[in-house]
Amino acid sequence: MKIYAFLADGMEEVELLAVTDCLQRAKVETVLVSVMGRKEVVSSHNVTIVADEQIEDVDVADADLLFLPGGMPGTTNLSNCALLIEMLKKHAAAGKRIAAICAAPSVLGQNGLLTGKKATCYPGFENALIGAEYTGEKVVTDGLITTAKGMGAAIDLGLELVKILVSGEEAQRVCDAIYY
Repeated sequence: MKIYAFLADGMEEVELLAVTDCLQRAKVETVLVSVMGRKEVVSSHNVTIVADEQIEDVDVADADLLFLPGGMPGTTNLSNCALLIEMLKKHAAAGKRIAAICAAPSVLGQNGLLTGKKATCYPGFENALIGAEYTGEKVVTDGLITTAKGMGAAIDLGLELVKILVSGEEAQRVCDAIYY
């Protein structure tokens, strides 16, 4: 199992770290990828995170999941990255999984990746879930797309992805290990 998590200046760092932490505890390989033209990314709360790779240097063909953390203006920065949008569309066309949290599901909606799906997002971004049925739930998986509402749902999203990618038993083991 391998996931690529995409980082942009202005992202919500807890959404990135809580989700990738759950996945790493389940021994899912996670690669942090900057879309900013440099490995150092500054979060919406001025926390600097160093990515493993830059987007122009990765081939996501081996990815089981592409993950977008939210936050503002991080989501706008993700949305403005043409290479990322191309990767997301190819990944979806190949029948592979995508996850996004907070404002980031809007990137999927604005690029036609939520059509006919149930989805959730941070309140105020519902109109950007173009083609989707907004549920308001904390975490929603519909087919190969998983969306989550915001930072308060980050661990829930991480555990949902462990359940999907590994097993329900492993998700429960991680849940127990972190006293969630």
